[in-house]
Amino acid sequence: MVEVTLWGSLGRAAGGTSKLDIEAKDIRELFRKLAEQHPGLQPWIDRGIAVSIDGTIYRDTWSKQLPQDAEIFLLPRLAGG
Repeated sequence: MVEVTLWGSLGRAAGGTSKLDIEAKDIRELFRKLAEQHPGLQPWIDRGIAVSIDGTIYRDTWSKQLPQDAEIFLLPRLAGG
């Protein structure tokens, strides 16, 4: 089980909650379970969510393991150039 903090619009998409406890071993499983439990997050997941694990941002590394005591934040991807 990991504690995940949803940043900004992601919390609103999850029904107004900013912290969730999720049983997931890697980022792929985390996204799958988030979409199952909070369908409002699916469009955000499809567009792309950045995952911060202990201060390091992972963008497309879906197999990255989630350490039990890690600080995990999910952030909407920023668009622009």
